[in-house]
Amino acid sequence: MSFALHDRQAPLKVLIVKLSSLGDVVHTMPAVMDIQAAFPNAQIDWVVERGFAPLAARCAAVHRVIPCDLRRWRKAFLKANTRAQTRAEWQAFKADLQQDAYDVILDLQGLTKSALVAWLARKAKGGKRYALANRTDGSGYERPTRWVADVAVPITPHIHAVERGRVLCAKALGYDVPAHVNYGLGQAAMQRKPLVALVHGTSRADKEWPLSHWHDLGLRLKQQGFDVALPHGNEAERLRSEAMAEMLPGAVVWPRLSLDQLTTEMAQCTGVIGVDSGLSHIAVALDLPHVQIYNFDTAWRTGPEGLTRQRSVVDCPTPSVDAVWDAWQACLHAEGSVP
Repeated sequence: MSFALHDRQAPLKVLIVKLSSLGDVVHTMPAVMDIQAAFPNAQIDWVVERGFAPLAARCAAVHRVIPCDLRRWRKAFLKANTRAQTRAEWQAFKADLQQDAYDVILDLQGLTKSALVAWLARKAKGGKRYALANRTDGSGYERPTRWVADVAVPITPHIHAVERGRVLCAKALGYDVPAHVNYGLGQAAMQRKPLVALVHGTSRADKEWPLSHWHDLGLRLKQQGFDVALPHGNEAERLRSEAMAEMLPGAVVWPRLSLDQLTTEMAQCTGVIGVDSGLSHIAVALDLPHVQIYNFDTAWRTGPEGLTRQRSVVDCPTPSVDAVWDAWQACLHAEGSVP
């Protein structure tokens, strides 16, 4: 089947395999929206780790989310007391995955675990599995993804994380990558609260920004007329949020929220300033004024690109408060949100 010649109005069943992590899931949304734009009648399903399923479901082009628990199952299967339950859950997942037969199965992750899921998925007659043919700079890649694929798609190695998925899908289905990037989460609320979320938590210590810098930045935001919100995703981040709130009178520590709830709360903020983390990438997807802070130059691969109201600030060992503040002012002026 040649999708380059496929009737763009005909029904088409597509399966996206992108399991994790949070940032990678967000970066996949534009590729999903591109497919729907090229094939308006496509049914696009998405296999993703259960914790990210509510976020994937918010993407406007997604028809059905198929949650899995591969991370948990790998550990649980090694324990005798959880092995039977794990086996039952695995069988239920396979039944859910194989409920439909797909014309196109797209492994956008490029790892052994995603290759396994793509291999288990059921192809329609004439359907094909597509996957990455090569590693790209800064991203993981494992050879089984190529072995499982019917078609391995070569991608230029030096490419932004968002563009990697968009290009793979475009090459597989035979359309041009649209100029506009659409995450499918809709525009942030027009009447937003005078609230700025400070995303200080990240999975790696070398991505953190000094507490003293957050304090200085928070004081400047208060002087500018903004309240400060402090999200957290684990106990260490909660303690850090509370420590920051003590130094910033009026700052609000959000309760522990689900990913879906966090997305809703962030959408009501004037903007977000944060380190390189999944929540910061959600701010980009929500089209909010946003500054993303990098202690080393990986912004070319995961940071906001081409938008005046969303900027990356990069410096080593860490960006200054002045640099972040100047970028924030530029984002506000571009948005027209200066108090």
